[in-house]
Amino acid sequence: MPTYAYACKDCSHAFDIVQSFSDSTLTSCPECQGTLRKKFNSVGVVFKGSGFYRTDSRDSKGSAVSPAPAASTPAPAAAPAASAPAAAAS
Repeated sequence: MPTYAYACKDCSHAFDIVQSFSDSTLTSCPECQGTLRKKFNSVGVVFKGSGFYRTDSRDSKGSAVSPAPAASTPAPAAAPAASAPAAAAS
């Protein structure tokens, strides 16, 4: 359920309340019974907490999908040890 912000026009009391979408708008201040107005934020969704960064799901170029790594060639077999005796040439 969304949280709505209200402010009283008479006493300037401000508060937040969790209301269902189907609930009616509050009209009277709980402090002084004055007229309330609903305050609106500039954005509809606010993510709070760690992990909500613009670069979380993007690489440096801005695409959401990272390219598959290129197939690598197998490493060459290890060379014979240098301490082994060389084959005799006749």
